[in-house]
Amino acid sequence: MVLEAIRFKGETASGQNVTPASLEILDQLLLPHQTTFIPITTCQGAHSAIKKMQVRGAPAIAIVAALALATELSNEKQAGSLLKTARKQQDEIGRRLDYLKTSRPTAVNLSDAIGKLKKVVETAASEPDASPTTVVAAYLQAAEKMLEDDVADNKAIGEHGAQWIKKHTTAGVRRTSNPEQPLQVLTHCNTGSLATAGYGTALGVIRSLRSNGMLTHAYCSETRPYNQGSRLTAYELVHDEIPATLVTDSMAASLLQREGQDVAAIVVGADRVAANGDTANKIGTYSLAVLARHHGVKFLVAAPRTTIDLATPSGKEIVIEERAADEVTRIKGPRIDTDGKVLVEHFPATINIAATGIDVWNPAFDVTPASLIDGIVTECGVVEKVDGRFDFEHIFRK
Repeated sequence: MVLEAIRFKGETASGQNVTPASLEILDQLLLPHQTTFIPITTCQGAHSAIKKMQVRGAPAIAIVAALALATELSNEKQAGSLLKTARKQQDEIGRRLDYLKTSRPTAVNLSDAIGKLKKVVETAASEPDASPTTVVAAYLQAAEKMLEDDVADNKAIGEHGAQWIKKHTTAGVRRTSNPEQPLQVLTHCNTGSLATAGYGTALGVIRSLRSNGMLTHAYCSETRPYNQGSRLTAYELVHDEIPATLVTDSMAASLLQREGQDVAAIVVGADRVAANGDTANKIGTYSLAVLARHHGVKFLVAAPRTTIDLATPSGKEIVIEERAADEVTRIKGPRIDTDGKVLVEHFPATINIAATGIDVWNPAFDVTPASLIDGIVTECGVVEKVDGRFDFEHIFRK
C-alpha cells in the first residue's frame, strides 16, 4: 500500500445536512520518527505549513494550497459567510490564491495551479445565473479534480520512465534478456507520495520498475541540509519494502564507480523545468548530473507537465530560494537510549553541528543544464532531445 500523505474529504450530504470539506496533511517535519497528521482549515494554515516544509514537493505544495482554500470556502459556505455577489467572491478567491503563491517561489506547479483555478472561478462568475455559491462550487470541483489528476499523472510518469529505462539503458537491456542481471537506480531528495498527491514522480519510476520485476535495488542520497532523502525517501522505501540503501551526498561518485553499469539511471524530480530543458531541483541535483555524465549513467528528470514552464526561457531566469542558516548549522531529531529506542519526551532535540559565527550559504535548489539531461519523463511520455534541444510543444498539444 502506497503511503498516504494528504487526506482530503469533499463535502458530503446526508439529508438536509452538509458536512464541509476537510483536509489533513502528514507533518513531514516529524518523519521518520513520528507519524502525525495535522488539520489544515485555512489559507494561512496552508501557507505556514508550506513555508515551514511540513509539506513539500512541488506537486504536493500545489495540491495542498488548492485544497486548503477549498476547505476554507466550504466551511464559509456552510456558515453562510460568503460574499454578496459572484464577482466579489471571485475577487476574494483570487486574493487568497495570490497569497498562497507567496509561500514557495521556485516551484512552478503552485503558480500553474493558481492560474488554472483563477480561470475556473472567472468562468463561473461570468455565467448569467452566477452567485457566490456557484462560484465556490466550481472552485471546489476544480480543486478536487486536481487531486485526482495528480495521482493518475504520477502513475503514468512511473510507467513511462520504467519502460524508457528498460529499453534505453545497459542494465535495462541486460535484465530484460536475463532476469538474473541486476538493475539499480539512484534518486535524490524526495519525490514520492510525500511530495505529490500519491505514488510519486521519480520515486514513482522506481515503484513502477519494482512492480514490473525490473528493479533489484534502489539508492537514495541523504539530501543535506534538510535530509529529505534520509528522512523521507528512505521512509517510503522501507514502507514499500523496496530493497534500498541510503548513501551520503558525498558518496555518489564512489557508488557509481563501484557499481558501474548495474546502475541504470539517476532519476530525480523537478521544481521547475525551463523551456529549454534546464531544470531546477533540490540542491545537489546538478552535481549528480555531472557525475552521471562522467560515468556513462543515464540522467532522467521525472515531472508532470505542470512543472514545465514554457514562459521561462532557461535556467538563468529561475529564482532560487535561499533558506535559513540554521538548516545547515543545526540538526533536529529524537534522543535515543543505548538500545536505539526513541525517548519521546525529548523529541525533537536540536543540536548545533557547526562553529558558532560561521557564515552560511544555503540555496534550496540548483539548476541542472539541459545538456546533462537524457530525458524528461512526463505523464505523456519521455521527451528526449532532438538535435541537442528539448521541444515540449507536442506534449502540450496532447
